[in-house]
Amino acid sequence: MSEKDLLLQMRDLRIEGKSGDDWLPIVNGVDLTLNKGEVLGLIGESGAGKSTIGLAAMGFARDGCRISGGTIEFDGMDLRKVSRETLRRLHGKRIAYVAQSAAASFNPAHKLMEQYCEGPVRHGVMGRSEAERDAVDLYRKMQLPDPDTIGFRYPHQVSGGQLQRAMTAMAMACRPDLIIFDEPTTALDVTTQIEVLAAIRDIVEQFGTAAIYITHDLAVVAQMADRIKILLKGDEVEEADTATMLAAPQQDYTKSLWAVRGFQREAQPAPQGQPVVSVRKVTAAYGKVKVLQDVSFDIFPRRTVAVVGESGSGKSTAARVITGLLPPQRGEVVFEGAALPPGYRARTRDQLRHAQMIYQMADTALNPKLSLRKLIGRPAQMYLGLRGRALTERIRELLHLIELEPDDYIDRLPSELSGGQKQRIGIARALAAEPRFIICDEVTSALDQIVAEGILRLLDKLQSEFDLAYMFITHDLATVRAIADDVVVMQKGRVVEQGRKEEIFTPPHAPYTDLLLSSVPEMDPDWLTRRLQERREKALPESADR
Repeated sequence: MSEKDLLLQMRDLRIEGKSGDDWLPIVNGVDLTLNKGEVLGLIGESGAGKSTIGLAAMGFARDGCRISGGTIEFDGMDLRKVSRETLRRLHGKRIAYVAQSAAASFNPAHKLMEQYCEGPVRHGVMGRSEAERDAVDLYRKMQLPDPDTIGFRYPHQVSGGQLQRAMTAMAMACRPDLIIFDEPTTALDVTTQIEVLAAIRDIVEQFGTAAIYITHDLAVVAQMADRIKILLKGDEVEEADTATMLAAPQQDYTKSLWAVRGFQREAQPAPQGQPVVSVRKVTAAYGKVKVLQDVSFDIFPRRTVAVVGESGSGKSTAARVITGLLPPQRGEVVFEGAALPPGYRARTRDQLRHAQMIYQMADTALNPKLSLRKLIGRPAQMYLGLRGRALTERIRELLHLIELEPDDYIDRLPSELSGGQKQRIGIARALAAEPRFIICDEVTSALDQIVAEGILRLLDKLQSEFDLAYMFITHDLATVRAIADDVVVMQKGRVVEQGRKEEIFTPPHAPYTDLLLSSVPEMDPDWLTRRLQERREKALPESADR
């Protein structure tokens, strides 16, 4: 490595977090080097320090943390010693960051285009009109729908996956020297993920951009990284080029990551009796735009229906119709044989409590100012009328159910929990209402494979214990294989295929199901290149006919 190629160098990086009156170590003397145009993958389970190191590459530590030792040199500048004004000029222009949670990162009061243009205009990279044209070009490369106009929507007017792609485009606006990608495809379905990964790789190669790619998805990092660094509890475990790391990891911890096979739910008998929830010929729209068209499926007790499909297929909209947040234009939702009022305001308290949700991003779903006692206790108080000692005992029972020690956790705030622990609190909050049916909306997509497996095992145990019915919204087909009994495949607001899991995953598949299955990344560095080539070859005859 020549000195002129070196872009980023960290030496003996140490980062601490505030806990009461004490400072506790988070990152313990990690070294990192990155060349211009190179991609380094950071891998490790929740709490390994991946995101903390990624932020430190910008000379930044989040609230409650401090960089306590070591050096961070970016293009010859020690980011620990430069002024705040210098850092402000670097951020966005030469160093950009793509956060894991786009929903929590965008300003909800401003349209996507305004937020895209702010960086390049303020940094003097281009004027407003040129920035708008550039935004449309990058939106198109990111496979966003209606790229000419989507920038003039507010963040809440696009799906989570679309918002994640818009944020990736925004990070690329100034063509920075370094981009930190913190789980940039977590919220994306597999078909969109291919296009976004390809777009990221093309931008990196085209502009010689260096990148730190943080992820818990080993198959994804295999497509993106030149080198991989493994982290565990703030320590470096090992580092090697991608091919070597995949083929011959040296450390036992790395081998254990590679060996994770995942939880597999036991096969359940065929459903009998009355469904808990039936969606019957539902058509729904946002304004004049139809999002669901003639959608029907059933969910039975002790069974899990996985609803899969790409971003914008209508998965989350179906959940909104079931919970009464979006009244349908036609059709109905039936609960245990009785039709529910279309809107939640017309439903009884008992009807409301029997359908609960666990959300994808626990960070945004849990009020950061409330203790776990209040977060879990509110539904039990509101729906079941529990008070005083009875309420406290119920909260403690629920913490036991989600395998957290009540004495240690009951008065903590969400900020004092790991990602997996926050998701467990989301589960406890849903259980507090004693529902018959729970909607799990991408509940494992933001978690590493070890923590995700624990969540799936917990959900399976609770389902058996309380005879729960689950609707599991996900784009992760590995999760579908693990947890589902039945599968509903959606595309553009319609159900294109549904049936028992074994039927859906056994050839022959419907064409769209086949596309989904063929888009799941594999632990092979050449997989993305090969899959893109296959897609281009399939498209050639169609192009020739035009």
